[in-house]
Amino acid sequence: MAASVQCPVCRTPVAWIEASRWRPFCSERCRTIDLGDWASERHVIAGSPLNPIGPDFDGESGQGKP
Repeated sequence: MAASVQCPVCRTPVAWIEASRWRPFCSERCRTIDLGDWASERHVIAGSPLNPIGPDFDGESGQGKP
């Protein structure tokens, strides 16, 4: 018997098999919703924020100054 996980978005059971195209999601819709949540920063990974605008940032190339 294949392992089963819950879709992270709607909690529908999803069989963890190669035929489950969108695993761990149940559908492309749930996969897209999750991607949108990451893009809009509703999901974040804990840690110290990065500050790209600092004394070594040149603003034009997006790279720090040597």
